[in-house]
Amino acid sequence: MNSAPIPAGVDPATGVASKDVVINQATGLWARVFLPPPGSGHHAAPAGGSKLPVVVYYHGGAFVLGSAAAPTTHGYLNCLVAAANVVAVAVEYRLAPEHPLPAAFDDSWEGLKWVVASHAIATATGDAGCETWLVNHGDFARVFLAGSSAGGTIAHAMAVRAGGPGVGISIRGVLVMHPFFSGVADIGKETTKGKAWTDAFWRFRHPAAPLGLDDPLANPFSEAAGGSAARVAGERVLVCVAEKDTLRDRGVWYYENLKASGYGGEVELFESMGEGHVFHCINPRSEKAIKMQERVVRVLRPRLDTP
Repeated sequence: MNSAPIPAGVDPATGVASKDVVINQATGLWARVFLPPPGSGHHAAPAGGSKLPVVVYYHGGAFVLGSAAAPTTHGYLNCLVAAANVVAVAVEYRLAPEHPLPAAFDDSWEGLKWVVASHAIATATGDAGCETWLVNHGDFARVFLAGSSAGGTIAHAMAVRAGGPGVGISIRGVLVMHPFFSGVADIGKETTKGKAWTDAFWRFRHPAAPLGLDDPLANPFSEAAGGSAARVAGERVLVCVAEKDTLRDRGVWYYENLKASGYGGEVELFESMGEGHVFHCINPRSEKAIKMQERVVRVLRPRLDTP
């Protein structure tokens, strides 16, 4: 995931354009914005020039690797943006160990607030000082949170924050793909080796967590989380898992517990058989990645038929 970064620009395979935007110069926070080509992709824009859903995406990498410019992130979002005809914003959060958790979550929240603020600034000033791709093409009544692996963990946490009282951030839905959760107690068929690996990563990334593996960032259903999962923003959550993923049972556990949490929206599970962790990012044009993509598109575009 720390391969040479891909520069922003126009993707020759999909026609999707991307550019990088600085959000916070002091911390180095930035984002890559993706825009589909007019009238192209699997789903053309609705008649009349209607604006497009906005997907705020968080990359994976166990909080220590990865980037919004990584080939896995850049390639996946080019495919998703073309297929779903959406605007996507990949947030570049700071990584551990140089920046231990919760830095990644704080950056991710700042990135989400920046996206939402673009609409407010444009409304108040007539587009002055805001990101034009977002304002000109994004429908801020249809903002989705999405992430893969550690990014799926972040997407959940951002949805909980957005659903808090008085926050004022409207989220339409959440895509939690191959999430990287943990917890003191073993669940499902977690192997000793696999659990030991994920536990070690969580301790390394968040050494100051007073509750260790049951810190709410790692275990959103621990006693310390205080039932916060019920506050997840949005009307729909899609949880994606892969059969051969070490984290598969944690993903199913998340799905089952979210359904039982009191969350008022619809919770769905999609499993890719015979595949491993974040296969959809590693090879987004594979047959099963396209099947998963079609399922994701149905969340982003529920009124459109998938191919």
